[in-house]
Amino acid sequence: MKIIKDFESELKDTLSSQDFSILESQTLSYLLRDALNSYNIYLNTSKLPDQEAASFAMIDYENTLGLLNQSSSLFKILQPNMTNAKSEEINYFMSNLIDIVESKSPDTTEFSRLVVAIENDLNESNNIKLQSTPVGLDPSIQGYYDTIDTLLDNALLSLQNGDRVAADKNVSSAYLDNYEYLEAPIEEVNSTLMQKIEINMRENLRDMIKNQTAVPELEAYVANIKEDLETSKQLLSTNSNSSSTGQSNITLPSAFVTNTANIDSLKQGFGVYTGERRAMGQASEDFKGQVRDDIDTIRVKLDQVVDLYSQNDATKALDTARSAYLDSYENIEIPLRPIDPDFTLEMEIKFAELRNLITSNAPQDQVVTKIAELKNGLDESERFVSGIGVVAPAIAFSSSFSIIFREGLESALIIGAILTYLEASRNEKYKKHVYWGIVLAIGATALTWVVAQFIIDISGAQRELIEAIAGISAVAVLFWVSFWVLNKIETKKWIEFVKAKVWQATTTGSFMVFILLAFFTVYREGFETVLFYEALFSFAKYMELYVLAGLVLGLGVITAVVFIIRKLGKKLPLRVLFGLTMGVGAFMSITFLGNALREFQELGWIPTTHLFGIIPRLDINVATMTGIHPTFETVLGQVILLTIYLLGSLYILFIQPRRQQKIASMRKSIADIEKGEGRRGEKKEGGPSKSSTS
Repeated sequence: MKIIKDFESELKDTLSSQDFSILESQTLSYLLRDALNSYNIYLNTSKLPDQEAASFAMIDYENTLGLLNQSSSLFKILQPNMTNAKSEEINYFMSNLIDIVESKSPDTTEFSRLVVAIENDLNESNNIKLQSTPVGLDPSIQGYYDTIDTLLDNALLSLQNGDRVAADKNVSSAYLDNYEYLEAPIEEVNSTLMQKIEINMRENLRDMIKNQTAVPELEAYVANIKEDLETSKQLLSTNSNSSSTGQSNITLPSAFVTNTANIDSLKQGFGVYTGERRAMGQASEDFKGQVRDDIDTIRVKLDQVVDLYSQNDATKALDTARSAYLDSYENIEIPLRPIDPDFTLEMEIKFAELRNLITSNAPQDQVVTKIAELKNGLDESERFVSGIGVVAPAIAFSSSFSIIFREGLESALIIGAILTYLEASRNEKYKKHVYWGIVLAIGATALTWVVAQFIIDISGAQRELIEAIAGISAVAVLFWVSFWVLNKIETKKWIEFVKAKVWQATTTGSFMVFILLAFFTVYREGFETVLFYEALFSFAKYMELYVLAGLVLGLGVITAVVFIIRKLGKKLPLRVLFGLTMGVGAFMSITFLGNALREFQELGWIPTTHLFGIIPRLDINVATMTGIHPTFETVLGQVILLTIYLLGSLYILFIQPRRQQKIASMRKSIADIEKGEGRRGEKKEGGPSKSSTS
């Protein structure tokens, strides 16, 4: 503690307050770096098998704690001259350092990041430039270079001690948490060099570590990377000198938060993308297949992140989140960036935000929400690279046509039957009221569509939940309507149903009854149509034109059907049409159910059991238009619903008619028996009277 006493008694009185603060900050920095070195030695020595090494390891451990305690005491002297915000931030970092050591955590990457973060906060507080910053180079950029250098040194130290896992973590952090923020400025001065360093650090060096490459060869490779980094730093310094003058008193922003990504820096992106631009789906088949495989891998890893984080294993959760981006999504960016560079950057930011949430021990629901955003982004990434294809638009078109044809047909048949019955019963005076009801229903349907769109537009982060609920609601309505139609599949039953409704209305003699009858007849179908189309539009991404084309054609066909019924007096094959609409409704409800369940999975409401390799992995567009996704829960839900449809159809179409026929036959037999017995009774009564007369 002598150093602390010297600061308090001698140096504080002999130096100016500014010089004293700078010297104290530098001393604090040296103490923290010594603590980091001692802790590295402790971790590596403690793995050795002999007892003597373990004793030496504990000496280094105690030394680390002592250095941190001295650093804390020194920091207390500095605190009165700092802002509250900066003081609290450094205090938080110091507490985290002590927690790492006391818990004997092997995460030296985190330790190193915390030290760098404290150093930069101290420099900002003192309003000074880093000594190692070349003239003209932004100090925040220099901070990234310093951190990369430290992490690469830590990686080599881990390799020398046989810990390749720790080495990979250090290299991953050097690239992902630091070099990514240097890519934009380096690309401006030398894009080839930027890409070379990226590939060497992100792929080649990590592959060499995993493939057990000899340590001397790895040391030489790291030295080459450092040379390239130094070259890029000099280029940036020269470029900064030529573009600005006299900025020698730049303060270092506190961009380095413990193990977190600098989102503001990342959002600056790569400027205007100057590479080759491609249209949606303009990628090779090999790239499309690779993207699907990478997306499947990322989905599994993101689910693992949720599980690990829920088990309070933030370290493994962070490693898994890093791997999801580094080992998989970086590959997707190759074909994706030429198609949509802005979206590519947006996904990078979302991955960085996920890592920040994990690092800052954010609430579980925030992590789950961010992962749901990423999963939606993965679907979008696949659409951009794969394009919409041919099959999915065809399904979107036919589904749209089926919806409007089905709903319009039911309305047309009911309204047509009402008008026909009114004409036959000489109640034509009520026809205009039926038309009024139709107009009001169309207006109400349009209003319902506007309200539904407004609710979805303002839902924001809850949009996926709203869409999932809409999907489930559509399933329920389709299920009910399908079996309602099945029960009315016989023409005789249908006519009786309509006649009963109209007769009930005519007996009241009120025109309002006809308005309401027509209104609810059409609006019910209109409401269902809005619900179904909202669900369809939410799943038919980039296929909206095909959906609209199906809608327009369906309306045209319905108009033709109404003309045929009303003007030409033709009868429609109701049994065939109703059977067809029932089949279409069943298909669509199964599709909506699969998609809705998947939405709930991505929101974390229901578990996800992946079935990759067990059931076919469809293209994302075909998958959303059929609802077939490779998870156990979605497939199970669809199989159950399909089974209910099959059993229900079997009962209504075959078992129920036979049972009714049997009951009718039995009643007829009983009636015949009773009739026969009645006749025999009459004969018995008539016999004696005849004999007596005779």
